[in-house]
Amino acid sequence: MGFKDKFKAFFDFDEYEEVEEPVQEKQHPEFREQSSSKDHKGNIVNLTSIQNDAKMVLCEPTTYDETQNMGDHLKKGQSIVVNLQRLDHATGRRVVDFLSGTVYALNGNIQKLGQQTFLCTPEHVNISGNITELMGEEEQFSRR
Repeated sequence: MGFKDKFKAFFDFDEYEEVEEPVQEKQHPEFREQSSSKDHKGNIVNLTSIQNDAKMVLCEPTTYDETQNMGDHLKKGQSIVVNLQRLDHATGRRVVDFLSGTVYALNGNIQKLGQQTFLCTPEHVNISGNITELMGEEEQFSRR
């Protein structure tokens, strides 16, 4: 006797088997369409995907080798904020190129937050608003 059988026997599920009643032929056609649509399970939502939406990962890579881990976070549906201050300019550019390709492949979005800080999001995360660079703002104010 397996675990499943013991569980059923403990709760007496075998006693309450559902019996399907035959459909009457005199039903209204609209009612038949509605009852057949009950079998469609399009409204089921996976709760695991909802829990992953709320996660934000902060990354501060020191080598280019760490970019694959950042790409894995994006593939899992997590947003990442990347701070490139610990990398030289050439390596930082390579990291941004890699993340741009990853985000493009996932239909996501990448946005610059600061001089060396980027926000990368997967497809299901919407970004609203815009952050202008501080240097650009100072130049605009000094020209007036």
